[in-house]
Amino acid sequence: MPQLGLLPRRTWATLLSQLLRPPRAACISAVGCHSQVAEALLTSQPKPHQEKPNFIIKIPKGTRDLSPQQMVVREKILDMVVSCFKRHGAKGLDTPAFELTEMLTEKYEEHSGLMYDLKDQGGELLSLRYDLTVPFARYLAMNKLKKMKRYQVGKVWRRESPTIVQGRYREFCQCDFDIAGHFDPMIPDAECLKIMCEVLSGLQLGDFLIKVNDRRIVDGMFAVCGVPESKFRAICASMDKLDKMSWRDVRHEMVAKKGLAPEVADRIGEYIQCHGGVSLIEQLFQDPRLSQNKQALEGLGDLKLLFEYLTLFGIAEKICFDLSLARGVDYYTGVIYEAVLLQTPAQAGEEPLNVGSVAAGGRYDELVATFDPKGHKVPCVGLSIGIERIFYIVEQRMKNSFKKVRTTETQVFVATPQKNFLRERLKLIAELWDAGIKAEMLYKNNPKLLTQLHYCENTGIPLVVIIGEQEQKEGVIKLRSVASREEVAIKRENLVAEIQKRLSES
Repeated sequence: MPQLGLLPRRTWATLLSQLLRPPRAACISAVGCHSQVAEALLTSQPKPHQEKPNFIIKIPKGTRDLSPQQMVVREKILDMVVSCFKRHGAKGLDTPAFELTEMLTEKYEEHSGLMYDLKDQGGELLSLRYDLTVPFARYLAMNKLKKMKRYQVGKVWRRESPTIVQGRYREFCQCDFDIAGHFDPMIPDAECLKIMCEVLSGLQLGDFLIKVNDRRIVDGMFAVCGVPESKFRAICASMDKLDKMSWRDVRHEMVAKKGLAPEVADRIGEYIQCHGGVSLIEQLFQDPRLSQNKQALEGLGDLKLLFEYLTLFGIAEKICFDLSLARGVDYYTGVIYEAVLLQTPAQAGEEPLNVGSVAAGGRYDELVATFDPKGHKVPCVGLSIGIERIFYIVEQRMKNSFKKVRTTETQVFVATPQKNFLRERLKLIAELWDAGIKAEMLYKNNPKLLTQLHYCENTGIPLVVIIGEQEQKEGVIKLRSVASREEVAIKRENLVAEIQKRLSES
């Protein structure tokens, strides 16, 4: 037991103030006080070191770390995509990673179970964003904007079963381009498809096809096939799984789980086998059932106009009208589209890649109005590039080619062959940085020259500037090409200009 008589007066005062509880403080016996003080002192002593429980260091399911090599590839892809968006006049935008849960669940309905809900932190129920489209619509309504062409790059979260080998994650990046405002029919829609073609062609992923349909045609098809209107969205969500499941499995879900009559599902099955171009549109205009549905006729009319514009853009051969395309998200109201890579025979040592769609989008004319107190409409159309899936494809191809990736952009390395030249190196590298040249040096007082040159070779730095006693006496700096190992002496005052000249020529 601790020696109580040796306690400092301040410690006694603190402990006694905690133990005495008026008005009965005077009744506490000396013995009781003594034992309680002792107990308090014992519990305040540091506990013996406790070992951490055994656990596996891992990242959450459906997420990934990106190495410096992977980040280089990812940034190149993103730069290419964003430059295309900017070429078409888009402005950048960013929105919070989480939104009000009520706002999101109303917009996704069938997919609300895939959202990540956050614990109440102060009276607001929040969820991580499911996509970038709903936050964009909220932004337009909140700021009373009637027209905008914007792009946004950001992470979204979906609590679905991840398939890493197909580039499917629970946390992933989306790159969106959207056009908001009242415009003449199908002109913005055609530009979105043109952008999609430019991005996929620029990334050189191989041959691709963009499937198009129209939600009004889908709803019209459901109506003439006998689907109750109350089941439209649920059946549409099932149909959207045709890229992952066979028609047989989708039909089973419609009938067994969604309660659709088998004969109605069979009628839908007849339509979804249809795909083609303008000739199919003309054919469906004459369809005995679809031609009686006003919604379907409106959708077919817009698709016919869309194909005219796509022909003028020179991309009609990349587009296919496909009645099986549904796009399960509830807010689409018109044209919808989805890009898929066409399978090519795998080269030696390669595995065939099956990643599903790599870009998708469509028209959503009612979404902004749901956020506006007065219900003002702002028609919108847009697209989203599937960066994670594209990155997976590029990454696999780079692995197969054994191509080395530079993880830095350093252009010049500052080196010395002698000791006690740290100050000269610091002055020299500051001069290069101030001139906008990307430069590095080793963080050692007296590094060996061979170590410095090996570092340049291993990291791919193209140029080395060398300063030593001889160079200092002569007022020059040696400029060395890492690839050819050729060295030239450059006057100190001309060094920056010579480096900039060489970099511009490389």
